[in-house]
Order: sequence, then C-alpha cells, then structure tokens
Amino acid sequence: MVRRSDGAPADSHAYLDPFVESILEIEPRWQEGLVGLEEYSHLVVIFYLDRAKRRRSVGLADGAEGRAGLAKVGFFATRTPRRPNPIGLACPRLLRRDGLRLHVRGIDAWDGTPILDLKGYSPRDELHPAATVPEWLSELWRQHDRERATPDRTS
Repeated sequence: MVRRSDGAPADSHAYLDPFVESILEIEPRWQEGLVGLEEYSHLVVIFYLDRAKRRRSVGLADGAEGRAGLAKVGFFATRTPRRPNPIGLACPRLLRRDGLRLHVRGIDAWDGTPILDLKGYSPRDELHPAATVPEWLSELWRQHDRERATPDRTS
C-alpha cells in the first residue's frame, strides 16, 4: 500500500506531486521477496487506482490536465487516473528500505493505494535512450516545475 504524508486528496482530478516522498508498505508475507531490492536505485511499481472514476467512454480530446494552451490529446496520451482499466505505473527512486517499508520519490499514487506488483528497475530492459515525448508534455512539465518553484528536479 502507498503511504503519502502530503495530505493530497484522493480524487481523480487532484494532481499529485510525484516528488513528495512516499512509502510503499509491503505485506509481511512478501518480506523474503524484498531481499536484494535495496540494491536498485529505482523500482517499477504497478498499482491499482482504486478510487479513480473508471472511464466508460473515450470522451473528447482536451488539453492535458484540462489546461488551456496545450495541444488537445486523448486520455491514452496522458497519465490521467480515469482509464478503462484503472492501473497505474511508476518508476520511483528507491531512497531506502526499512524492513517492509520502501521509501521512494517519484510515484503519483494516492495515500492508501494498493500495490499490485513491484520489481527492480533494469536500465537494460526499460531504458530507451532514443525515446522522445511530445512538445505539449515538455511544456506541461515546465508548468509543473514553475508551479512548484523547483526548476531542476530529478528522479
């Protein structure tokens, strides 16, 4: 289960700052499965968006996060939690492991969100150096950085 201490509301329209430190609480029966995980710098976390309003129709393309001035895109081009199948994915930095608690930074999940699976991030498998993102997403990130007044965040 994901634990956040920033008081972010658990609704499908609230933007969650992924750079807030979060804790992934793992059930005791999986403790042995965590052995060696602390050697990774990042994790791959799959989680269930249990409180998101599930998307039942495609809807109209809109500016990302409903922001004016950004290109109109469909929901599959965004990280909206309103999806046909409410599954989230993040690759947070692992800050430290305390037994069954994994302290991370870089996950946009609500407090209490159930974790479906996790694994160590493997650059050989997941990293794509030639990957690109559309300009509207780069602009959205710049807007987020300005809003947080922290222009150079790294995960």
